[in-house]
Formats: sequence, structure tokens, C-alpha cells
Amino acid sequence: MNRTAEWIKAGSIQELKEKGSAVIKGGIAVFSHEEGIFAVDNRCPHLGFPLHMGSLCDGILTCHWHHARFDVCSGGTLDPWADDVPSYEVRIEDEIVWVNPQPRTANHIQKYKDRLMEGLEQNISIVIAKAVVGLVEANVPEAEIAAVGIDFGTRSSSGWNAGLTILTAMVGIIPKLDKTGRILALYQGLVHVARGSSGRGIHYLLGPLPSADVSFDRLAGWYRNCIEVRDTQGAEKLLITAIDKGMTPEQLADMMLVAATDHFYLDGGHVFDFHNKAFEALALVGPDRAKQVLTSLLHMMGNPSRSEEQHHWQAPINLVEPVQEAVQALANANVKAVPGLSIDENEVLQQLLSEEPLETVTLLKELLLAGASPARLAQLVALAAAERIVRFHTQNDHRDWVAVLHTFTYSHALHVRLQKSEEPLQNRAIFHGAMSVYLDRFLNVPAAKRPKEASVAADSAIGTEQLLQLLDQRQQVDRAAQLVYDYTQRGRAIEPLLNTLGHALLREDAEFHTFQMVEAAFAEYDQWCVREDEFALRAQETILLACTRYLAAHAPTARELPHTAHIAWRLHRGERLFEE
Repeated sequence: MNRTAEWIKAGSIQELKEKGSAVIKGGIAVFSHEEGIFAVDNRCPHLGFPLHMGSLCDGILTCHWHHARFDVCSGGTLDPWADDVPSYEVRIEDEIVWVNPQPRTANHIQKYKDRLMEGLEQNISIVIAKAVVGLVEANVPEAEIAAVGIDFGTRSSSGWNAGLTILTAMVGIIPKLDKTGRILALYQGLVHVARGSSGRGIHYLLGPLPSADVSFDRLAGWYRNCIEVRDTQGAEKLLITAIDKGMTPEQLADMMLVAATDHFYLDGGHVFDFHNKAFEALALVGPDRAKQVLTSLLHMMGNPSRSEEQHHWQAPINLVEPVQEAVQALANANVKAVPGLSIDENEVLQQLLSEEPLETVTLLKELLLAGASPARLAQLVALAAAERIVRFHTQNDHRDWVAVLHTFTYSHALHVRLQKSEEPLQNRAIFHGAMSVYLDRFLNVPAAKRPKEASVAADSAIGTEQLLQLLDQRQQVDRAAQLVYDYTQRGRAIEPLLNTLGHALLREDAEFHTFQMVEAAFAEYDQWCVREDEFALRAQETILLACTRYLAAHAPTARELPHTAHIAWRLHRGERLFEE
């Protein structure tokens, strides 16, 4: 036999027959069964229990911990929640058994991707976790891993959902996180995709219009009309036709978001935010997935709530008509932004937070007529929304945290889109966001106090570990905000703080809105960091405090999801969970 020095001696055939099994160097279990010798990894790939302590009957090796079953010859599993166990080549020379320590099938990247898809389809969190760990450890780019989930979720008949938004948002915060955080971010996002999409049917796309001799403007107008009358099937055919005609993602975004802003603040801001996330997801998976990704949005256009039809937008102050008049005035004027135009940001911020919504509409209209940047105004609306979160008093009903959250994430999505678009009709969403900031004012009565003075001596140690310890307790909203304020006032590095805030999210069984909060806060914080003037520094502080307060209000939880991810990572490193 051409045996190399790397092969491992497992003993004689007779010894193995007498013992039934043996564990040799490298953690390999060797079995004598039905006149044959077989070798597999001794760790059950489900949760690591030693397989030599299992039972072997009729060629099936069963782990006694969770009863995972394996073909002892190939290592293939009969149970979808367990992975295949690596098997090894066995040779016999002079009645001595030798085992090749290299498994027959290596865990290649494609195998992990396939396993990830299986975990998504079956909605099995441990399978998803193991695949994510394997892919990250193999240095596969995070966007490439997320693309598997986006491809799976957008094919589902459930359409674009909270899980896809979470996954896309988590890819956005990954640059702020360490390796553990990156694994948790991808895992959490993918698990939520599985929960929202698995078990559903496939969405089969409609065909395009038979004639391509239609202008982009005409298609956009037809699409807008279909959305107006809630005809999502007609809208899908037009969207697919537009893609086939070669509309760019930017043109498609303008077409879809104009239709999404024909009415005020659809579905509490979710429609605009989900559209924004879908276009971010499209950038991850590539334009060849445009039909699949973008048509997944249309289900939410069938019957969204339109805020101008709600009483509190009409009375005691009619907010709808002044906004409509301002939008019409802007359309008639046909103005364009003037680069570098100076505006009094503090005046705008205070007006947005005031009790005078009609004056707010007038100020925004005048600024836009003067050539103020729409994206800059959207950024200020997002800052005002963050200020509402900072001032949110814990005496409010806990469920009302979502109200101020919605305004912030909506305004953030608007800020993102207006940085990429010059479509004037999207500017009306600035007014919608501003009016939502006004309507949230009652949640600041009484207003929570901002941290003002450092609460500890200047030479005291303030670390990010203290924040995590604090968030192990319920309702530490104000204390957590004070700690973050003290940390920043000491001039400590921001990167560890952002990483810690990310972990404060990802170590929890967080609900959808908390993921939205952290991603929007990180993105808005970055936007203010390009400046170092007093107003920008104050804005950075506001964003960090808003993020911290929201996280503290929603922690701790049972933390079951991240526990599964940690188990998967420990198994990947070869740790022995069963010995604890």
C-alpha cells in the first residue's frame, strides 16, 4: 500500500471488532460494523456530542444527544437540522487499520452556501448559524453571504418583509463591528428572512408589455396611476417592462418613490423605508435581480394606510392642505438646489420641534424655493426626529417608542434617497416627515432631560463594558444615556462605542424596529461626522443618545438567537460543549 506518514494507525481489525469502536488521533471515530470498517468525525455536527457514544444499527449511526442519524459509510445525515458528518478513507494493511485524516469531502464555500439556503428554506436557526460561521471564517464577503438571503426572500410570495429589511440594514452596520458582531449581524438578518419567507410559495413574475415602444416617462405615469388605484398586478407588468427597457436603478427608484409619495406617510413610514432598503439590497445582489427584488415591494402598495385620510392629520389643525399648497407652489416655480447655499440649521431644527406646524411648512417651502438642498433639509428632519427620541419620557406608554422610531427611520430613508435623486416630486416627503415630527410632540410632554454634566469624576474609568452591564437590567434608559454622554465627553474613541452599541442590539432577541433604529442611527451619525462645527458635534451627540435610549428601553431579552450563533461558532472552533 502506498501509505504516507500522515495516515493514522487505528489498531488491528480484531481489536476493533472486539471493542466495536475506537477514537483515534484527530478526534476520528472508527467503527467495526457488518464486516466493514468505517471512520467519521467523532463530533456530532449538530451540537458536538461524541458519536462513539451513540448507537450503530443497520448502517445508521445515531447520536444519543438529539437523535441525529447518519449513514456511517458516507456521513450523510437523514435529518435536515443536522449537517453531514465528515467521513474518512480507511485502508487495511496486514490486518492493521489505517485512516486518512483528511475528510473525503472538504467544507468548501459552495457547500456552506448550499447549506445556508437549506437552513433558510427549512427555517432552522442552527443550520443558518453554522453556514454563516463557515462562510465568514472562509473570508467570504458579507455582501455575498447576505445575497443568498436576499435572493431567497425576494423569491417568496410573502414579498418584501421586515426580515429582508433587517438583513439589508445589518449589512449596513457591519463596517462598525468586530468579527463576532459581523457573524451575529448576518445571522440575525438571515434568521429573520427565514422566519418571514420560508414555507411560502414562490412569486412567479408576470410578463412585460409586448411592445417596447413606450417612453420612460409614459411608463412612469402609467405605473403611478396603477399604484393610485391599488392595481398591483398592472404595476408589476409596467415595472418589469421598465426594467426590460433598460431603466437604471436610479430611474426605477424615482418612478417607484414618486408613486409612493403621492400620498402622505404611507403605512406609518414603512413603505418609503422598505423601498429604500430594497434598492440598497439590489446594490448588493446586482441589477440582474431587479425584477425579483423590486416586484417584491408591490404587495404593500395594494392597501397602505394614507396618513392624509387620518383624523389627526386633519384636526385640530389641517396639516394636509398647507402641505399640498406648498408642494404645488414648488412645482410651479420649478426651482433647483443652489450648491453651497447657507441656511440657519439651528433655526430649522427649532422650528421643526416647535408647536407651529404651519410655520414649519412655510419655512421649508421658502428654503426650497431659495434653492436649499432637499437632502440637507431631510437630514435636519431626521435630526429633529432623533431629538424626539432623546426627549421621549419613560412615563409614556412603552409602545409609543415605535411612534418616534418610525419618524426617525422614515426621515433617514428620505435623506438617503434625496442624496441620490434630483426628482422634485420626492421633495414633498420632506413635508410629510416634518409633520410627523410635529405630531410626535406629545411624546415629549414632559420632556426627558438631556445629560448635561458629566456624572463621574474626570479621571474615573468609563468603558463600553459598563454600558453592556447596564443593559443587562431593565429600563436603564436615562442611566445608559448618561453613561454614553460621559464617555463621549471624555474624548474616548467612538469606534469601540459603536461596536458596543451594535453588540447591545445583536446579543438580544431584538424586534424589528430596534434593528431599524441602530442602522439608521449609525448612518446618520456618519453623515454628521464629515463636519466638526458646533452644530454637527451636537447632532452627533443627539444621534448617539437616541440610539442608546432606544436600545436601553428594549433590553434585556431572553437572548436565545445569539446563543445559537455562539454555539455554532464554538462548534466550528472544535470546542466540546457536551463536557460543560
